[in-house]
Amino acid sequence: MIKGQFDKKILLTLVLICGLVYTPAYAGDMGLVDLLSSQLGVTKDQAQGGAGSIFQLAKQNLSGEDFSSIAKAVPGIDQMMGAAPKIEKSSGTLGSISSMMGSSSNKLGGMAGLTSSFEKLGLTGDMVSKFTPIILDYVKNKGGEHAMNLLKGALL
Repeated sequence: MIKGQFDKKILLTLVLICGLVYTPAYAGDMGLVDLLSSQLGVTKDQAQGGAGSIFQLAKQNLSGEDFSSIAKAVPGIDQMMGAAPKIEKSSGTLGSISSMMGSSSNKLGGMAGLTSSFEKLGLTGDMVSKFTPIILDYVKNKGGEHAMNLLKGALL
C-alpha cells in the first residue's frame, strides 16, 4: 500500500509540474474580445459587437486588399463582425450634408452609425473612443504598423 500511495504522489507531482511547464500559446495572448472586456468593464457580447461594428465601418471604407491586411491580424474578426448590429446608412439631414461634402463626410456618417450601433449594444456613444485605441494597439501588435495605419485611416 505504501508503494501505491507513493506512486500516486509522484504521478500527481509530475502532472502538476507538466501543467506549470506547459502553457498553451494562446494563454499569454489575450484575444481582442477578452482584452476589451477586461480593460473597459463591458460584457464579452458588448466587446465582440463593439469591435465588430468598428471593423464593419473599416471594411466599408477600405479596399478589399487593405481590409484583408487588417483581417489577417485579428483572429475571429468574422465572428465579431457577425455579432455587430448593422450600421445604418446615413439618412435625413446628416445624410444630405454627407453627400454634399464627399468622402470625408462618409466617415462622419460612419461614425454616427457606429455610435448608433454601440447604443444598440447597451453602450454609450463615448465608448467608441474608448474601444478605438485598444483595437488600434491590438492590430498594431498583431499585424504591424501598416495594418494599424490602414485601420486608423478608415476610422478617423
